[in-house]
Amino acid sequence: MRTSVGRAGDAGAAPRRRETVAPAGRPVAEPARAGRVRKDGSVATGSRDARASRANASSVHAKLEPQRIAKLLARAGIASRREIERMIVEGRIALDGTVLDTPATILTSLQGVTVDGNPVEAADASRLFLFHKPTGLITAAYDPAGRATIYDRLPPGLPRVIPVGRLDLNTEGLLLLTNDGELKRKLELPSTGIPRVYRARAYGEVTQEMLESLMEGITIDGIRYGPIDANLERRTGANVWIEIKITEGKNREVRRVLEYLGLQVSRLIRVAYGEFILADLPAGEVVEVRQHDLEEFRKTLR
Repeated sequence: MRTSVGRAGDAGAAPRRRETVAPAGRPVAEPARAGRVRKDGSVATGSRDARASRANASSVHAKLEPQRIAKLLARAGIASRREIERMIVEGRIALDGTVLDTPATILTSLQGVTVDGNPVEAADASRLFLFHKPTGLITAAYDPAGRATIYDRLPPGLPRVIPVGRLDLNTEGLLLLTNDGELKRKLELPSTGIPRVYRARAYGEVTQEMLESLMEGITIDGIRYGPIDANLERRTGANVWIEIKITEGKNREVRRVLEYLGLQVSRLIRVAYGEFILADLPAGEVVEVRQHDLEEFRKTLR
């Protein structure tokens, strides 16, 4: 069964202060129809409830169950577990002034932990944002080639956020951002089965039968791609519009599969990530998922 989603129209580190997530002069709740799809089919839009966020925030210095330092730092929004493990190897993380040399370090809090010499700040409550990434931006904090990154386009006032997955330079659409490294990890894991929905405009000939064959999965250049739900939407001259739903999110998966079918992709838009839809969120803008909706969504994760 195909999932109905909103369609997109034609179309260093982020600041740490927690203020409005929308551009100056624009209410946080705009645009009104981007957000999470409720069970009744309505869309829960993003809004900021600062008091609830502060009330739910948990200090990184509170005593917790013993956990690996990488997990604690990821929860604090420093980076993903894998990136933190690399930072430890590089000697960038210390405990009470002593540089750590193993990610297997077990702690009950982050008291005394520093990253690049800076004490780790208290962890805020988990927050999730929907960002309409325009084309021409790298999904990274820094690009050695000097190209613009998503952080160059994010509005002021966001907490430090990290992207959930990636969209390549020429792909536009919905990119989730969070301050919680553990939430990022869960949203990215193929085992969670979270669908990512794209719309692609491509040049070439393709039939619905060819697209339906992708449901059996496909191997391209030795890489196995799992079942792909693809449907032909319409033809416009020599171009076709195709809706594609994937659950693995491998590197350039949609482009590679369509190119394998003989199509030339000229535009690729991610319109949904799980229950969260792009709808008519303008390019370059951000809207926050409400705390209640985020907590309800987390309960559905495997």
